[in-house]
Amino acid sequence: MQVLQIWRYPIKSVGGEHLEAATIGNLGVAGDRGWGLVDESTGYVLTARREPKLLMATCRLLEGAPVTTTDAGDRLRSSADWSGWLGRSVRLEKASNIGGTYENPLDIENEANWMSWQGPADAWHDSAQSRISLVSTGSLGDWDARRFRANIVVEGDGEDEFIGSSIRIGDEVEATVMKGIDRCVMVTRPQPGLERNLSVLRTITKRPNGTFCIGALIDRGGTIMVGDRVDASS
Repeated sequence: MQVLQIWRYPIKSVGGEHLEAATIGNLGVAGDRGWGLVDESTGYVLTARREPKLLMATCRLLEGAPVTTTDAGDRLRSSADWSGWLGRSVRLEKASNIGGTYENPLDIENEANWMSWQGPADAWHDSAQSRISLVSTGSLGDWDARRFRANIVVEGDGEDEFIGSSIRIGDEVEATVMKGIDRCVMVTRPQPGLERNLSVLRTITKRPNGTFCIGALIDRGGTIMVGDRVDASS
């Protein structure tokens, strides 16, 4: 397998930026999910599960701070900017040693029966078992990779075979693949150039393990670049 794309998502559930190279540390891609939007009315981290509009904006890091551009071309930098655009009071917050609380509808078709859980500390990830995620072109097929928000897209297939083992990315980075990633209603959400598509999630749930993309924890950090090899560690 070969690295085809590298993605960083500075703000949880907001569109991200395409990188040619990235620094990888214990938390994954440096700056990835480093910020989140806390809904002032609930105290939960607001995601596109609850607010699909988040995916209609894209974010990049500029001098270490997240700068977001909406689909209408507006710039969002502060909590006030975000609250005005979303029409609800939110707080742009940097990740800390206190993890966020997330929610997800168990009834996907009707977006009902919401459940909540506590996420890990230090970055706005859903699970402590995944700090970096990977998907192959073989698995994607005709699907747009943006739906799945993986950090690494590789040319090839068979990434599920890495689950439970270690991989090397490029010359420096080593990671242990902990799991296939459970998917939620977010993969069906519209994005710029993508329409709402419930069939994506219906198809994933019929896969043998019901997951899509793999999640890993970092054993040794370093730099990765587009074109790097991804192989099982010897």
